[in-house]
Amino acid sequence: MQNLIFKDNMDEYLSESIYEYKKATIEDIEELVRTRLIVLRAANKLPDEEDMPEVKKESYEYYKRALKTGEHIAYLVYDNGKFIGAGGVSFYQVMPTYHNPSGKKAYIMNMYTAPEYRRQGIAYQTLDLLVEAAKKRGVLQIGLEATDMGRPLYEKYGFIKMQDEMELI
Repeated sequence: MQNLIFKDNMDEYLSESIYEYKKATIEDIEELVRTRLIVLRAANKLPDEEDMPEVKKESYEYYKRALKTGEHIAYLVYDNGKFIGAGGVSFYQVMPTYHNPSGKKAYIMNMYTAPEYRRQGIAYQTLDLLVEAAKKRGVLQIGLEATDMGRPLYEKYGFIKMQDEMELI
């Protein structure tokens, strides 16, 4: 993976799509956690049976806190009530910089579309909702980590590969 560099409260659902895009609430935690595990299994090429009890527990606690505080926004996508996709954005603050005087940042994560629904614009629409939510908050820098499968989508949207960032693992 490489790092690549709204219908918010006014609409709970987008009506112009054939699919429903629902802004997640605290009542959606179980679905969000389940989706998080699906995404992690796919991104890390793990078998479906891979159990991640600690990740599950911590994800639940994260969503419980972050949805309440607004630190995280997520959208769930449905086709006639059937879950088919998701995406989220986490907000955080760093010191102000020349290029980002507010220090506000956002990180797109947990992007997922069920295999049989891919290549229909669902991920693009979800991404658009997340980016618009970030822009409404005055966020100037939005980052994400892209898999090989997701990279073309993010590049099409306008994300660019970062040259100067490093990470200690």
